[in-house]
Amino acid sequence: MKSQLLFGSILSLLLSCNEVPPTSSAIEKKSTVEKVELIVLGTLQDAGSPHIACKKDCCSGLFKNPDLSRKVVSLGIVDHRNHETFLFEATPDISEQAKLLKNHASWEATELPTRIFLTHAHIGHYTGLMYLGKEATNANHLPTYVMPKMKTYLEQNGPWSQLVLNKNIDLHPIENRKVLSMTSTLKIVPFQVPHRDEYSEAVGYKIIGPNKSALFIPDIDKWQKWETNIVSEIKEVDFAFLDATFYDGDELNTRDISQIPHPFVIESMKLFKNLPKKEKEKIHFIHFNHTNPLLNLESPQAKIVLKNGFNIAQFNQNLTL
Repeated sequence: MKSQLLFGSILSLLLSCNEVPPTSSAIEKKSTVEKVELIVLGTLQDAGSPHIACKKDCCSGLFKNPDLSRKVVSLGIVDHRNHETFLFEATPDISEQAKLLKNHASWEATELPTRIFLTHAHIGHYTGLMYLGKEATNANHLPTYVMPKMKTYLEQNGPWSQLVLNKNIDLHPIENRKVLSMTSTLKIVPFQVPHRDEYSEAVGYKIIGPNKSALFIPDIDKWQKWETNIVSEIKEVDFAFLDATFYDGDELNTRDISQIPHPFVIESMKLFKNLPKKEKEKIHFIHFNHTNPLLNLESPQAKIVLKNGFNIAQFNQNLTL
């Protein structure tokens, strides 16, 4: 009996020695395929940088030596578990942004995102749709999520209506504050914000992953014009990408900064100055005009923002939701 027990112990020991523990790369791969990833695909205001016809110092060097990280504002979401990619905004830089989004996938993703979400009808936020037409990629029924006025605008005005008629895009209407359950691990909530609405409404999005959530508000008028309390909204999420088009009025050579339809960074910092450190760290300023000194992390203004506990969104920045 003792010999049988001894033999069993030795056999068990030998078998356990043959077990290969998972490598760190295998563990990392398993972790990746389970997560929802947010990628910053662009941080610039609609017209990009360098800005057309700009003669300022902030542009002169960039015409000769372009900065490839300067892309128009966009976020990407990669749902590794459900094999879907989501693009927020269709910018003039959509070609590079779609490729970068694909390259973040842990599977062999399609060249185009699974779905596109638009915020409003200003040039940097929807004109990339032109590359989905027959002159370019000739997309096939790409789901594109829009508010009602935006849907009508795209359906009734060329060249966008051609994309609808040719079924390059399928327009999916969304509603203010209505939750969209996109996959088993991702929900998206559009919410209307005050902004110039010549052709469409303007919305921001709450992006809700399995563990964390993010706000995306690239364009809005002054915070006090919004019926919603932005401080309360920040408290409900883990990350907040907020309109920082202009740092202050000096960029526009104007004294009356209250008349500019964007919250200046100095105004936002004043509004958020009493937030706890943990809340401030959620805030990532984004959507920078070509004149905005926050584009240079070594600028005095950027150092002030960081010293005050806030973040400045960076191209190709990754966060896990």
